[in-house]
Amino acid sequence: MRLDIQNVSKRYNYKKYGLKEYSLSIEKGILGLLGPNGAGKSTLLKMIATISKPSEGIILLNKNNVIKDPNYMRKQLGYLPQDFGVYPNLNAYEFLSYMAALKGIGGNQLNQKINFLLEGLNLIEVAKKPIGNYSGGMKQRIGIAQALLNNPKIVLFDEPTVGLDPEERVRFRNLISELANDCIVILSSHIVSDIDTIADEVAIMKEGRLLSQGTQKTIVDTVKGKVFETIIAKEDIHNFANNHIVLNTIRKKDKITVRHISETGYGQHTPCTATLEDAYLYTTKK
Repeated sequence: MRLDIQNVSKRYNYKKYGLKEYSLSIEKGILGLLGPNGAGKSTLLKMIATISKPSEGIILLNKNNVIKDPNYMRKQLGYLPQDFGVYPNLNAYEFLSYMAALKGIGGNQLNQKINFLLEGLNLIEVAKKPIGNYSGGMKQRIGIAQALLNNPKIVLFDEPTVGLDPEERVRFRNLISELANDCIVILSSHIVSDIDTIADEVAIMKEGRLLSQGTQKTIVDTVKGKVFETIIAKEDIHNFANNHIVLNTIRKKDKITVRHISETGYGQHTPCTATLEDAYLYTTKK
């Protein structure tokens, strides 16, 4: 299984691009798409899902052009968009059975599959209640379940952990880790912690462009030896921020501990172990 995105652009008008000259390849495993809001993550996923067509470039799945043959992608696709709607009067069993019918899924094993997903996403206890009574996190988990009904070979999740509590996030990550052995998973988020625990590779985006792609180690190594903590006076923070990439600040009375990127450090500084979040902030701010 291989997905190739080759020089893809999405142009909305003469000046505005949602995505520009974007190229990326992935085989089996989990790719984490990181980028601030408006980076083009959702635009990219919609084009992979064949909901939207690129203005330029091609998208290949196993060397098949899915722009010309979208059904080849759709038969193997599981997709959770950022704005996912449900039928509030249906319960979880009814809704997932309905979604299965739309996907052309049936047979004796369907109920077993639905139960497996509901258990894995901790929804069994509320499965017979109308979805309209669910919390936002529960509805999000139903969205995740419908994306996995057809045993997809390529799965797209757009901000899937919105509304999930910490325990639910762990369940989701465990479920996705199991899936990644047999398929391509692309997980889009602006929250680094959603990515750093499970992604095999990371792609960092900003303003419709791919800034960096590689293994987590490769991405983190871009700031290795450049991350420091420095204690400065509160009144110096604005001048400091104008001359350094500030990653985080902690205020303590009249002093501020600043975590920052620097080639040589600053004043009395303490070296820090670089993280994916450090590399992400460095890449998008520099």
